[in-house]
Order: sequence, then C-alpha cells, then structure tokens
Amino acid sequence: MLKLFLLCTLAVLSRADIGEEDDVLVLKKSNFEEALKAHPNILVEFYAPWCGHCKALVPEYAKAASMLKAEGSEIRLAKVDATEEAELAQEYGVRGYPTIKFFKGGDKESPKEYSAGRQADDIVNWLRKRTGPAAATLGEVAEVESMIAGNEVAVIGFFKDVESEGAKAFLNAAEAVDDVPFGITSNDAVFSKFEVSKDGVVLFKKFDEGRNTFDGELSKADLLAFIKANQLPLVIEFTEQTAPKIFGGEIKSHILMFVPKAAPNFNEKMVEFKKASEGFKGKILFIFIDSEVDDNQRILEFFGLKKEECPAIRLITLEDEMTKYRPESEAITADNIVAFCTLFTEGKLKPHLMSQDIPEDWDKNPVRVLVGKNFEEVVFDPKKNVFVEFYAPWCGHCKQLDPIWTKLGEKYQDSADIVVAKMDSTANEIETVKVHSFPTLKFFPHGFWPPIHPSIHPHPSIHPTEISSFISQHYRWVCGYYDQVK
Repeated sequence: MLKLFLLCTLAVLSRADIGEEDDVLVLKKSNFEEALKAHPNILVEFYAPWCGHCKALVPEYAKAASMLKAEGSEIRLAKVDATEEAELAQEYGVRGYPTIKFFKGGDKESPKEYSAGRQADDIVNWLRKRTGPAAATLGEVAEVESMIAGNEVAVIGFFKDVESEGAKAFLNAAEAVDDVPFGITSNDAVFSKFEVSKDGVVLFKKFDEGRNTFDGELSKADLLAFIKANQLPLVIEFTEQTAPKIFGGEIKSHILMFVPKAAPNFNEKMVEFKKASEGFKGKILFIFIDSEVDDNQRILEFFGLKKEECPAIRLITLEDEMTKYRPESEAITADNIVAFCTLFTEGKLKPHLMSQDIPEDWDKNPVRVLVGKNFEEVVFDPKKNVFVEFYAPWCGHCKQLDPIWTKLGEKYQDSADIVVAKMDSTANEIETVKVHSFPTLKFFPHGFWPPIHPSIHPHPSIHPTEISSFISQHYRWVCGYYDQVK
C-alpha cells in the first residue's frame, strides 16, 4: 500500500509540474512527454523571448487557449522557450520563430506544421478542422446564426439531402480548407431564414458584401475557387496577424499601396484603391501598408521606397521568382490603378529593377562595389572572372563576413582577370540573378552562364583561404575546359 501511495503521489507531482500562463501550458523537456500523455491533442509553439513575431502572437495565442478551455475542449495550447530548451527545439526541427506544431493523438513522432493565420479565430478553426468533422452539422437556425456571428468568415452548405453528390463535393472542399469553418444543414427553417430556395453554398463574412452565394457546378475545384476569391476583403491591411493569410493564400499577385493611415487623405486614397480592386477579385490581392509603422520599414526598403515618398503603388508576383512592377503614373486614382493592373494581367508590363547610382570610387578599393547600373558591364566582362557577394546592410551574417571578404579582395587586388565584388541587394536588382537570402555568393567565370554557386556555406567562420581555394579551383577548371575546346 505504501508503494502504491508513493507511485500515485509521484504521478500527481509530475502532472503538477506542467505550469500554465493565461491558459497556455508551459512545457520543457522534462515535462513534454507527460503533457502529450495528459493532453493527446496539443498545439505547441516554440518561441524565443526576444522575437517580435512571437511577442505579437502572445495575446491571440492566449485568447485561443481560453476559447477552447471555456467550451470544454480537450485540445490544449502550449509553448516552449526554444532558447532555453534547445535540445527539444532541435529534436523537432525548429529553425525559426515562432514554429508551431500540432501533436495529435499523443503522437510525438510526426507532428503537423500549423499553417493558418495568427489570430485566435484562425487558430481555433484550424484545430477544430484537425480534430473534428470537416463541416459541422447544423440542425437549428440558432446554430447557424452562432457560427456566422462567431467567425469573420463562415461557409454554410444548404442541402436537402446531405448524401447528395453536391453535398459530398462540399464536404471534400471543406476538408481542403484549414482556416475557415464550414457548416452543413438540411433544415427547412434554416433555408427559409437565410432565403435559400435550393441546394447551394453561401459564404458569410463580416466585411464588404456580407455574403456571397455560389453560382456554378457543385464541384470541389469550383467551390475552392469561389472560397478563395471571396474569403478575404477586397482590400486587406498588412499586419502581423494578416501576413499568413496574405502569403499563404492562393493569389500570388499582390498590388500594394503604401500610405500613412494618419494622413488627412487616407480615406480618399482607400476609396480609389477599393474601387479599383472590384474588377480583379480572385486575380490580384489588394493590400495597403501603413508606411509610418516601424515594423513596415523593411518592406518599404525592399521596394526601394522612403516614407516621404508615400503614398505609392507597387505590384509584386510571388511565384517561383519574385518580380516587382512600378506604375508610370504616381497619381493614386481608380482609373490609373485599373489601367496598371490590366497591363499586368495582359503581360505587357516590364519588371521594375532598382539601382543606386554608380559610386565614384566603386573600383578604388580591393572589393569592387556593384550596383544595378554597372553590374552587367563588370560581371559579364569576357576577360574577367568575378566573385560577387550579394548582401543586405542589416544582415548580421553579412557584417561578420565583411572582413573576410575584404581580405579576399586584397589577395586578388592586383589580379588581371579575377575581381572580388559586392552588391547591396536591398537597393539593387538584376533581372538575370535572383537573390533569396543573405549573404549569397556567386562566381561568374568569364564566358560562362549561369554562375557557379560555391559548395561552401558563406558562414562568418569561413577562413578567406577557403574562399580563395574555391576561386582557384574553378579558375583552373575553366582554363582546362577552354584548352579542351581549342
């Protein structure tokens, strides 16, 4: 009996070790497995205390945890300080913050990455989809009204026969959408209340038209296209919370209006912007960005803009390669925006490539300074082999690499055919060279395209002789190739 008592006491103490903050479980390596046993369905955020994105998520994450707890759900939300629990973070492949994973059924081997938005409703809806039916069965008017009132967007299927082919297509579509709640009803009173006369699908939302009725063939593909086109506002503000919806959506062409929300003419600009958006629903996402917000300054920089140049319009495609476009006219009117977007959809726009002016002393130092205006002249010189570092002024790794890159430049300063160079890729763009991370190193042997990517990783601990060795090896390879051709 004493042994049994001690075992029970230890079990209670073990569970008590799982602390809570605002209804969010606080996990460590020491209590992680115990938490999975006690709560089979658990969403875990791996965060860093200094991370701005993590700080912005705190209130919404706590709100979602409280919502689930209040309704008696078995789903729990938890968090792990990945800077303190490095071993646990490494075990689950955490490479950035926040990283959010869903452990379903106590399975710790293959958690699912969280893929929806960062508002409480998004989190709760995503979890409900992962643990319950794709669409909730709604038997009464009050249940439908509750779903519509409790969500920014809700999709209701009205089907007299829930086993019909149309209803099955609706449920298949519901399974494919993570961030919007779905309901299905066959109740005559519900049909009457919402003025639905035949089987169909209605998207209810708290913005723009208020509701959209599907008009087409009830197929999964057509329903998904309908939802994609209508689930976001005609114009959406870019914020920490809306970013996942913007970047995670199906629409990859975005037109951006940079404008200070506090400006006297803000509403006037918004009216013109929204008016222009109506003809491009489902094709181009219209987004406005408050140019006065500190967190948005990096975005302005990415587009080569300064606060004093706003309001301004830019367009970007987020396909395999990001391409930016700039309108000829700076006047923000509905007619100008429509004309600009029409040219884009017709494929008649040329990309807008940023470039700084060529510095007077660009070639006076061991590391040559490249900008958009002199890049091709230097890099594609048929007599030169050029090694380029593409960097960002704010990048910590770039700053650590800088003295190493300078030493490399000094070694080849007097070389007749080897050039070591650098280019600020936040202010200069090249159509033929796409840079996705910093620093990026590319070696351009004379007479060859595309450039050779170093097999070494540009980490600040790399010794300059390693990079020198890379140049020497490829230089010998190029010369040997030419000898064979001759």
